[in-house]
Amino acid sequence: MVNAQMWAIIIVGIQKGKAMMLLTKELRKKLPELYAQEKKGEDAIVHVKFFTPDSSWTWYATEFDGDDTFFGLVDGHEQELGYFSLSELKATKGPLGLPIERDMWFTPKPLKDVRRYT
Repeated sequence: MVNAQMWAIIIVGIQKGKAMMLLTKELRKKLPELYAQEKKGEDAIVHVKFFTPDSSWTWYATEFDGDDTFFGLVDGHEQELGYFSLSELKATKGPLGLPIERDMWFTPKPLKDVRRYT
């Protein structure tokens, strides 16, 4: 749930023309390479959560190719594991025109725990 303070931050950021940095250098270093966790199944660690502040779509990244492609859980109309790209996340806007954001307070956790609460 987005509270009034979060909306104020979102609106100020949009007004200043600043988009959130979706993937910091620190996060790039922490994300495992593609296929590094494939044998872990539901115990694979989700390292980053992206979301649309004006709809219900959420992307949980477990792996990253170091360039543009993530693997993880996409929770939209349905939940599915698959690939998604940083460039697509940057280009996508929600129904109110708001850009996708990174959950700055997300703590890494196993995929099975993410599924349990979504």
